[in-house]
Amino acid sequence: MRTKTDLLKTNIGASFLIALLGACTQPTNEGDAGPDDSVEAVVEQHDYVDVWLEQLEVGSRELYSARESVVDSVGLSEGDVVADIGSGTGLYSLLFAEEVGASGRVFAEDIEPLFLDLVNQRADDSGIDNITAVLGRENDVSLPEKSIDLVFIADTYHYFGDRQAIMKSVFDSMKPGGELVIVDYDLEEGETRASDKQHVRFGKAGVISELEYIGFEFLEDVAVEGLSENYFVRFKRPEE
Repeated sequence: MRTKTDLLKTNIGASFLIALLGACTQPTNEGDAGPDDSVEAVVEQHDYVDVWLEQLEVGSRELYSARESVVDSVGLSEGDVVADIGSGTGLYSLLFAEEVGASGRVFAEDIEPLFLDLVNQRADDSGIDNITAVLGRENDVSLPEKSIDLVFIADTYHYFGDRQAIMKSVFDSMKPGGELVIVDYDLEEGETRASDKQHVRFGKAGVISELEYIGFEFLEDVAVEGLSENYFVRFKRPEE
């Protein structure tokens, strides 16, 4: 199951995660919170933004430090429609928005509404108006059929529970001939996993096999400057 907690745990410490979700979801009793308390809660929620960015967008993370190389390797063009699945803080959604230009569109998809609020705020602050935030579901990315030129999934695939259902919905959202890029932590058979990667159950070979079974055509394994722990593989939805 692709849960909010699992996705947030990718890069956010457990103590911060508990505090964050508790602050956002804890029910209140009658009389506990008035209008002033609600305003204060909103202010505190905005304070979390800086913590998210400090945890997710730091040089020690390959997907942050190598972001320019990754974007170049994705190879977007002016006018493309791209979906950033599991968009998180919106790092790549914002970068893709610049690549596709005013005539293009970026769908920033996530199952965590707080992240989508952050993406919308960052886009607004930057004057970017070609990003659409999409609240996905645990088994469906909730995108229009045959609408996407390229789907990008980074550091998220290994969290999918029902991967076949999720990736079938991805397949359906892509235009015939559209491309899919997966960037994720690699794991060789028999390899001892790092302590922070114990949740990773399979690596590149398993992903390729699964996606070919669903109907994607494997195109290439791309060597991206700055990526060593993560692989970058490209697929396409076959032409009809």
